[in-house]
Amino acid sequence: MKRRFFVPLVALAFGASAQYYTNPVISSNFPDPTFIKADDGNFYAYCTQGPLGDIPIYRSSNLVDWEYISNAFPDKEKRPSLLPGGNLWAPDITKVGDKYVLTYSQSKWGEEHLNGLGIATASTPTGPFIDQGKLFTSDEIGVQNSIDPSLFITDDNRLLLLWGSFSGLYMIELDPETLKVKDGASKKQVAGRAFEGSHIFKHNGKYYLFASIGSCCEGDNSTYHVGVGRSDSPTGPFIDRNGKDMIDNGYTLVISGDNITRGPGHGSQIATDTNGDTWYLYHGYTKGRAKEGRMMWLDKILWDEQGWPYIETGSPSHTHQKAPVFK
Repeated sequence: MKRRFFVPLVALAFGASAQYYTNPVISSNFPDPTFIKADDGNFYAYCTQGPLGDIPIYRSSNLVDWEYISNAFPDKEKRPSLLPGGNLWAPDITKVGDKYVLTYSQSKWGEEHLNGLGIATASTPTGPFIDQGKLFTSDEIGVQNSIDPSLFITDDNRLLLLWGSFSGLYMIELDPETLKVKDGASKKQVAGRAFEGSHIFKHNGKYYLFASIGSCCEGDNSTYHVGVGRSDSPTGPFIDRNGKDMIDNGYTLVISGDNITRGPGHGSQIATDTNGDTWYLYHGYTKGRAKEGRMMWLDKILWDEQGWPYIETGSPSHTHQKAPVFK
C-alpha cells in the first residue's frame, strides 16, 4: 500500500505543484536523504534504512508531497553484503548513461575500519536495484570510515566519487562504463576531518562543496549543521568566504539548528525549479520528538552578491512557505 506521510496546509492534488508547504515534508524517520529528478519528471528520494526496510524509495512531483513507492532491495536475499552484518547507510542516487546508479555505504555503528562503499544499478528509479558489488573498503582505499558517498558528473563527463566521514573527505574518478575505480586513478583529499555527508553543486560556473559538521544522531542534543566551500574546479581546492581551505576545516555556514529543529544536515543534491530557484532537502530532528527520528526538511537556498549560498533565516523554516514551482 502506498502511504503519504505529510500533506501541506494548502496544496494542489498530487501530480501538480503545491502552492505552499510547512516543514517537515516527510514527518517520519528519513535520515541522510538523497534524491533525483527522473526521466518521468518526478523526484525520487532515498534514505538510510527507513521505517519500511532497507533504502525506501519515495516519489514526489513537487518536492513537497511525498508517497512511498518501493524498496531499493525488496528481495532480502539479494541485499548487498559487502560487510556481513553491516547496515546500509547514506545512499546516493545518480543517472549515469541509461542506468540509475545507487551508491551506498555499508557499516556498523561505531566501526571505522570494517566499512566501505558499493554500487547497485536499475533501469528505473523505483528499482529493484541489482547490486554490482563493492567499490572498496576502508582498509583497501586507506581512508578510515569510508562512508557517505556522492557522485558528481563533470562537464567533460568524468565521474567523480566523493566520500568520507570525519577522517577527511576524499575524491576519486570512476569509470562510467564499469562503475569501478578508473584504472590509474588515485584518491585526492579535498577537505579535512571536520566533515561528512558531502556533495558538490555547480552554480554560475563555480563548484560548491556542501558538507555536514557536528554530531548527527543525538536527538535534541545534535549539533549537526551544514557548511560550504567553493572552487573553480570540481576537484578543488574548496575555499570558504574568509579564504580558508576546507582541507584546513574551513567552511562558510549555510544552515544550523534552532529551538525547533535540531541537527539539520546531510543534504544531498540540490534541485532547481522552473523559476530558477534552488532547493535543499536535508534531515533534522523536531525538538521534543527525537524518538520519531530524523525527518526530511525542505528549504530554498539563496545566493548573496558574492555568490555564497545561505538559508534566509540561517535555520530551517517553520512557517508557511511558498513552494517550489514546477511546470
